[in-house]
Amino acid sequence: MKKLSMATLALCMASLLGCSSSDDDEDELVLPQITNQFETQILWQESVGSGVEHYFSRLTPAVYQDMVFVAERYGRVKALNADTGKTLWETDTRKAPAFWPWEDNDSAKLSGGILQAYGNIYIGSEHGEVIAINRDSGEIVWRKNVPGEALSSPAAGDGLIYVNLGSGKLLALHPDTGEERWRHEQEVPALTLRGLSSPTSANGGVLFGEESGKLSVLIAENGYSAWSVDVALAKGSSEFERLVDVDTKPVVSGALVYAIGYNGNLAAVDVRNGNVVWKREYSSYRDLTIDLNIIYIVDSDGVVYALDKESGIERWSQPALRGWYLTAPTVAGNYIVLGDQEGNLHWLDKQSGQLVSRESFDSSGFFTEPVKADDKLILYTRDGEVSAVKIP
Repeated sequence: MKKLSMATLALCMASLLGCSSSDDDEDELVLPQITNQFETQILWQESVGSGVEHYFSRLTPAVYQDMVFVAERYGRVKALNADTGKTLWETDTRKAPAFWPWEDNDSAKLSGGILQAYGNIYIGSEHGEVIAINRDSGEIVWRKNVPGEALSSPAAGDGLIYVNLGSGKLLALHPDTGEERWRHEQEVPALTLRGLSSPTSANGGVLFGEESGKLSVLIAENGYSAWSVDVALAKGSSEFERLVDVDTKPVVSGALVYAIGYNGNLAAVDVRNGNVVWKREYSSYRDLTIDLNIIYIVDSDGVVYALDKESGIERWSQPALRGWYLTAPTVAGNYIVLGDQEGNLHWLDKQSGQLVSRESFDSSGFFTEPVKADDKLILYTRDGEVSAVKIP
């Protein structure tokens, strides 16, 4: 199967390849000037090894009560105290730890995760492995070889762990042992984005996006297909134009599930029967966020939108950060918060979309969205820096 990174698709996206987005461009991107309405308050900072460096990764931190779980690509996993940043435990998941930290041959190549559920945390790897770690002690509970790269976060529900793989297989595993309970196989096109939809567990079903542009639901008990609907349809003459991956995590709100595809649509679908309630032409490979009656998305160009959840009608758009390769949006109090490839943290008023504050972090850039932990946000940069900032 021919996999294509988002970086190649978007003419060298710096957030994925680590190359400069503007050094060779005649029109260098410039951030809009703003007057900060408040300053970002950093509560603590810690590091976890080398982070993910320039590699594609979705190692988003996970939060449970007063614990924050973070991991680096090479294999180091840490639990931190959410209030102080103090390390509670640290585990090396490599089977044979390397003598030198840059020896990638011995890297665990952690990439998919982190999920917190059933007393453990679960992480996937490019090596085709899923690892379960005890949430309280850091002890490795089990590790299982799986038939494909685990590039997205697993999901939990109905007493099972669900893992979506680059080979087109979706597995249901026992959370305590890793035993496979069932598997589902989906068709994978010859050319796809590098990335996978994280599954969502809801109402006795497992919802996930497919590389073929579909949103599908499996019955959690046995893996049988319940329904499938097109979010995006391949069109155009080139292979790039015909990419329609639904690499985002479906979001269930009430009786509807929302999904967005690359070169496709944002769709609201009845979760009970797969009937499409509405579709709007938006393209993205970043997860969407829903807060109350509003959907927040960042499209493939980096434009931020707010849309009505019931109708899909656009409330506002913010194009000022176009081209900065933003993370997915996170709702924090009265604000939408996003990071960019250069390490800037942007705060937008969630009612109007106005840029209200920006903080520059001395780092190699953000690759994953901020994660909310009570009254603070947990940030993770490519070089392994973990920060907690206060929500105003």
